[in-house]
Amino acid sequence: MENHHAMSDTTPALRHIKIFDTTLRDGEQSPGCSMNLQEKLEMAQALVDLGVDILEAGFPIASPGDFDAVREIATTMRGATICGLARCNDADIDRAWEALKGSPQPRIHVFLATSAIHREFKLKMTREEIIARAVAGVKRAVGYCDDIEFSPEDAARTERDFLCQVVEAAIAAGATTVNIPDTVGYTTPQEYGETIALLKNRVPNIDRATISTHCHNDLGLAVANSLAAVENGAGQIECTINGIGERAGNCSLEEVVMALKTRQDHYHCGTSIVTPRLVPTSRLLTSITGQQVQRNKAIVGRNAFAHEAGIHQDGMLKERRTYEIMRPEDVGFQATDLVLGKHSGRAALADRAKALGYTLTGEQLQGVFDQFKLLADKKKEIYDGDIIALIELALHGTGQQAEWQLAGFEVTSGSGMKPRAKLTLRRGSEETSAEVSDGDGPIDAAFLATEKITGIKLRCIDYQVRSATLGHDALGEVNLSVEHGGQTFRGRGVSTDTVEATVQAILSAANRIAGTKETGARG
Repeated sequence: MENHHAMSDTTPALRHIKIFDTTLRDGEQSPGCSMNLQEKLEMAQALVDLGVDILEAGFPIASPGDFDAVREIATTMRGATICGLARCNDADIDRAWEALKGSPQPRIHVFLATSAIHREFKLKMTREEIIARAVAGVKRAVGYCDDIEFSPEDAARTERDFLCQVVEAAIAAGATTVNIPDTVGYTTPQEYGETIALLKNRVPNIDRATISTHCHNDLGLAVANSLAAVENGAGQIECTINGIGERAGNCSLEEVVMALKTRQDHYHCGTSIVTPRLVPTSRLLTSITGQQVQRNKAIVGRNAFAHEAGIHQDGMLKERRTYEIMRPEDVGFQATDLVLGKHSGRAALADRAKALGYTLTGEQLQGVFDQFKLLADKKKEIYDGDIIALIELALHGTGQQAEWQLAGFEVTSGSGMKPRAKLTLRRGSEETSAEVSDGDGPIDAAFLATEKITGIKLRCIDYQVRSATLGHDALGEVNLSVEHGGQTFRGRGVSTDTVEATVQAILSAANRIAGTKETGARG
């Protein structure tokens, strides 16, 4: 399809905007979005494949798990700058460098709050003390590497004269990127754009650093604020996949990138993002965290390219550009929903998995293929949604270790009957079973049976069932969260039988807990 916004020969060259992804740092701080080391590594590789310029891998001093994740990502990932966060104190910065030093492209990101409310109530420091601390922090970081980012936390609520002073001092100390965070999602596009323009005009050494944005979405303005900053000279956008993050989240990577791409005629900017990988990367994150995006989410939601209204459908049939400003395939949706059946082979499944954005090892492909054949015996036609569900279950459904496996189950429930669940679980070569007759329903009974067999107490705090595809024979996908020992653990199950999917999800969560007890890792 030709681009009706195509630029003429006289259009200036596109200005490159760096994409700084903080899914693994700020995004992971979102409730329910914590990841273990293997999941972080998989997500990091997907982000590198997506084409992000900078990958903020974590906050190394926050916990041993964060340190290990940043160090492993820094050591193994190539193709992007690997960044670690640190407060403006020696211990944080030293710890960040210890984690980052294995990367050929390391960046230390130091931050210090600057707004009046933070100075008075959190830091209890004067303006002069803030500047001195910021300069000392940047200089210590510069002693380790050349790529240093400084963030005046809550910059959007910082007095503009003081913000200019802090930014100038940080650049003079060696900061090569200055980030202007809207930490609490308070500012508006016009106001934020004016702040960026002020820094460009009033900070004498601003040409020695890239101006970055870090916008939270408390008022639903994170993407708009980030774009306003770009219009006024910002050269880097900090964002996350699916917009995940603390409270209402961060600037959504897929939305801001496609806004810049779709409206190049307006922004005259471009990024290095491989946009057909947006949907697969979004799906990967949802499968790891269990946090589904809303159906009408821009760019990656299931309805993003659906047209139901009659007048829209008529226009689409005549000329798709009447109601479609982007092509689905440009962001990674498949143009066709390929139907596979029981006679389809491994090669066809592998090819479809690759087209859907998944790279499977030989062992993983065999596991998915085995489940695919079992599903093909139950369903006449298998669609992309079914395949995605099987792949994601294979990759992320069982937790760290499959210590307990489902050997069989029976449930009884009905009007005037006491719900009952009988589970047979396999642990290694052993088999054990329990019968429960006093649940409030079959799901409650299944939880109680699992607790009795495994000895693991489970308190369900979230339970979701959704259909992977259309039709009464579609796979049912269950995502649940349980609380154990003050921590939250996720579970996931997939089956045409939603009760079986629920039992799988319960066992998935139990296996995560069992794995955590053995390794000491976070669930």
